Amino acid sequence: MNAHADKQLPNRSASKDAPDAPDTPGTPLAAAVSVSPAYAESRLARALGTSVLHEDAATRERARSRARKWRQVLSGIDSGSLTVGSRTPVAGLPAWVTPEVVTGGFATGSAAAGGPLLPYEEDAARSAGVPATRAELFAHFLTEDGLGRLWSLLDSGSYEVRVPEEAALATVAWLVRAGDFEAAAELVTVLRPFADRLRFLPRPTGRPRPAAGAVHRRTVGDAAASLARRRPNAAVETQREALTVWAPFEDALLTHRLEAASGTPGPHWHADGAALLARYGSLAAQHTRCTKHRNPKSNAAVLRRALEEELAGRALAPRLAGLLRVAVASMVTKRGTPGSGRHTHLRRVQAEQAALPSHHALAALVLRRISRLDPAGGTTDVDTPLAPVGGGESVESGLPVGTAVPPSIGNCVRVALSAPLEELVARGVVPSAEVLAELVPQLVAAVTAEQYADEPLRDLMAGTYRAFRNRRSLLLLDLAHQVRIEELPWLRAVSAHRDAAAGAQEQAEEALRRLGELAVSAFPATVLPNPLVRELSHLGRQAELGTPFVEELAADIFMGTFTPKFLVAARIAADLLEGSLYERYYDIDFARLRRMAVAQAVDSAGRGRPARTAEEFATLCTERAGTDGRDRRPAVNGKVIEQAQILTTHNLATLAARVGIAPAGGWAAPARDCFDVVCRLVNRTAGRPTLSTVKDTAYAWRQMLFHLSLCEDAERAAVLEWIEADIVRQPQLVRARLAPALAGLRLVAAGGSFAADGTAEHGRARRLLGWSTDGHWMRADRTSTQPPG
Repeated sequence: MNAHADKQLPNRSASKDAPDAPDTPGTPLAAAVSVSPAYAESRLARALGTSVLHEDAATRERARSRARKWRQVLSGIDSGSLTVGSRTPVAGLPAWVTPEVVTGGFATGSAAAGGPLLPYEEDAARSAGVPATRAELFAHFLTEDGLGRLWSLLDSGSYEVRVPEEAALATVAWLVRAGDFEAAAELVTVLRPFADRLRFLPRPTGRPRPAAGAVHRRTVGDAAASLARRRPNAAVETQREALTVWAPFEDALLTHRLEAASGTPGPHWHADGAALLARYGSLAAQHTRCTKHRNPKSNAAVLRRALEEELAGRALAPRLAGLLRVAVASMVTKRGTPGSGRHTHLRRVQAEQAALPSHHALAALVLRRISRLDPAGGTTDVDTPLAPVGGGESVESGLPVGTAVPPSIGNCVRVALSAPLEELVARGVVPSAEVLAELVPQLVAAVTAEQYADEPLRDLMAGTYRAFRNRRSLLLLDLAHQVRIEELPWLRAVSAHRDAAAGAQEQAEEALRRLGELAVSAFPATVLPNPLVRELSHLGRQAELGTPFVEELAADIFMGTFTPKFLVAARIAADLLEGSLYERYYDIDFARLRRMAVAQAVDSAGRGRPARTAEEFATLCTERAGTDGRDRRPAVNGKVIEQAQILTTHNLATLAARVGIAPAGGWAAPARDCFDVVCRLVNRTAGRPTLSTVKDTAYAWRQMLFHLSLCEDAERAAVLEWIEADIVRQPQLVRARLAPALAGLRLVAAGGSFAADGTAEHGRARRLLGWSTDGHWMRADRTSTQPPG
């Protein structure tokens, strides 16, 4: 499942006259939908609980901050100042203003660029000699002196934009310098009503702009903060104390006792005993991690108590004498007599274990190594900071020469590696499609900015794009789309300065193909996450390829219909996959889809505007899901959405047919990788698979079928043969659970087909889907090898 699909439970209004009801003729389910505050209330309750009960102070403070935001959400809903589900959720703020958004897509009512002045704004006010208010700063930076400061920032590139609004005044300055006074004046007019509330200044950094082409997951500063948070492991340090402090002391106690037991204690036996007791008091005061020695029933405690009695001149009580004999015998039996070969070997091994450097000390060493790097960017070299301990460092830190940095510490630094995406994937820095989606905006920003010929403007627009992609998605209803970057007033203001001859379209197409191939090759079994889909959509529009990338929809806010691009995507799939294994397995009527797509295009042309919804497509998905279209439970919605994903291939056909991706090793490799993922998912739980695991398994299975369908006949036959051989090597649980799905795959590959209920061979063969409303067959008990009945 896509973690980025919004998950909110709507309340369907009984009124058909609600203001957000779509007015498109023929739109089903036109009744308005409102969002229940129950989710926000539950999140507030959770945050309040954490803010009081959690043991960590920093976690409690973060929870208090979340609680304040959820109170804002509920207060705004109650007062009517927030309209949940709208593109403009905050009264008085236009869509282009970046809202503060919390989990689930709820706006708090605050603007991300609002709040108290930040330190860099206060510094700017002091430097300019104006009162420290945003309105005064706005006015100053429209003067000759203020514009000059902004021009210097633009030329140096020593600034950053963390929220899109921070690029606004710099855009005004660029327009003035370019002589486009009309566009500059229009932009100022749009910004001025918000000048007292929002920060429109970029943040000076004093460092050059990052290099284009290389991306990084975390900054060096992030890596340093992660290392600084490493604390000594209490359990490890307790064990280290036991081995280095208390074990030698117990050996000394036992040696002293054995001397007395020999019948000929030396002349200094009593003095040595007194020294041992004094040593114990000192050790107990200094070393407090290990508490076993305080247990009166422990062997060491018995030896100490007996020694105390003897030094006091008292005869040992019979019980204590008996305990002493047992304790001495037990210690000798367990480890041998101190000084014996067995005992010496054991203590040597334990000393070596105790001498191993702590991860905390190694983290401190690596932290010192990276402290010389720029904390605001990534680093092209992570090998040097992670090298074994050197000679000079050993003298300084006490760590043994040659000690290797453990992976848990190395991973803190590797995430700051700055390199091409392909290298980050190959080195494991990008472990999933979701992480890939986080990094793609850095690359797309550079590609998008190439359409501007002027270098300072190009850097400014790249920074704006990166900041815009950090904007959190809103919970939207009625098929509304998220705010697009083209809606920012300062982006519109410089639109006339794009250079059509700069090759930006070709660069966007190449970047789209590169990202598509990387996502499919590296994560072939994963549904493209919605943030990645948005980046691909942006590149597709820029490349003018007509690529209808579709998002994964949330089952609990699904409105029962789809936008027209879903049908366009299904038409692309029909042209690519007609007559394929994929078509036969899912029993798709591609001819019907083509007729629908043609009818939709004709209807849109006749009305002079595109349709808002694809009703016939929604009806087809509902029919294939076996529902009546009235039941809106999330599980029912999930079945309908899954059918849309099947018909569209959820962007795979668009990538293959319109973008032209082609995995370097052919389509067989991702097909095999998908089956590997399927087996791992099924084997993930020893008991009953979770619903999430079943859905992920079905999605990976669907992607495997797509990849198989694009293989040549001989190549596909070889993969199917490999699957048959591989399943034999899988655990019994995996073989049993996948037996019906594999039987279905064999059936269709041999030219057979499923019945209307998705089964064949008296239920022994089944079509694998993810969603079910009556209990999924994969979740049944299949511990035996017998096929299902």
